Amino acid sequence: MLLSNLFLTPGAKLPLYTFSKGNAGYALNSFAEKQPCSPFLDALFKAWEERKTRGLFHHDITNCPMKILQGELGFITTLVEGRDQKKRPTEFKIDQVLQPFNNEKFNFTKVAEKEVIFLFEQGKTSGTGYFECSSTTDGCYSPNAILINVSPICYGHVLLIPHLLDCLPQRIDHDSFYLAICVAKEAGSRYFRVGYNSLGGFATINHLHFQAYYLEAEFPVEKAETKEIQTLESKVKISELTSYPIRGLVFEGEASLDDLCGVVSLSTVLLQKENTPFNVLISESGKRIFLLLQCYAKKLALGQVRQELVETQINPAVWELSGHLVLKRRKDYEEATEMTISNFLAEAALPENQFQEVKKHILSSVVQRICKS
Repeated sequence: MLLSNLFLTPGAKLPLYTFSKGNAGYALNSFAEKQPCSPFLDALFKAWEERKTRGLFHHDITNCPMKILQGELGFITTLVEGRDQKKRPTEFKIDQVLQPFNNEKFNFTKVAEKEVIFLFEQGKTSGTGYFECSSTTDGCYSPNAILINVSPICYGHVLLIPHLLDCLPQRIDHDSFYLAICVAKEAGSRYFRVGYNSLGGFATINHLHFQAYYLEAEFPVEKAETKEIQTLESKVKISELTSYPIRGLVFEGEASLDDLCGVVSLSTVLLQKENTPFNVLISESGKRIFLLLQCYAKKLALGQVRQELVETQINPAVWELSGHLVLKRRKDYEEATEMTISNFLAEAALPENQFQEVKKHILSSVVQRICKS
């Protein structure tokens, strides 16, 4: 049954995970230490494995080769041959970050019920909980849903769809971004990251969604050097990446996830208004967030990308920019080095002069907004 019909069916039920709003979460171990599985990840992994057993994925990602390249950054590469032939094609213009939702195009109301992992809602009490069979309330609300990604690039690859039935376009606001941070917080693991791609930043579906998956390795961007720019009164620290092929900002906030969410979502809203493509990585259980800037799609459309890079068919979305690259050709996988990957990402990076202008605009807007509040 399609989700659009399921939520209108009297008595229909789906699994539900409830979370509590606030900063309380799991203590994070270092990348070298084994971490106990949170209730959220336990429920997600069991459901994901069950969908795998039922053959719902286009390929078995657990059998796809993966390696960490030698070098200072330690780029991660995965070979998924033929992935692009099985993925849904992009169905919108790549030069506009904001575009209206089009119900005639593919969207997540058209996926099957069996692709749902569980609904994700704020609970009525301070605790969290998982309920195997919960009422969908017969279409009276628009649920937040976590679905499998049928074309996964890593273990536990899922999609978060905020207010699924509202059919929101791919556009971040404070509430949707806070929901994504809550997913990272509930996972409570350094190895589970949440990502976002804007239109023009290699999102392939114009229906508001975030992605997430579990990978037991430190992402290159997570260990890249940074330079602090400013610490706000809310104790949110803003830095910029240095000595990394992609230019971007890093936001950290131990005191309040809500304050951190406010600063980052304000920055993304600004980029959306300015028609600047971007990608976001939510790391360290929601305490560290990377805002990455690129122009690869624009250069590709203008014919400004070298042919040998075009032939790789790599789409530099959030995972690629963060240092985990999905390669479609065995040749590229076998010949990949830190230098070849760095050169590719440098091709995607926003030029230095443009990045400095964007950074200046974001900082002035954030400080101005905070002073008014």
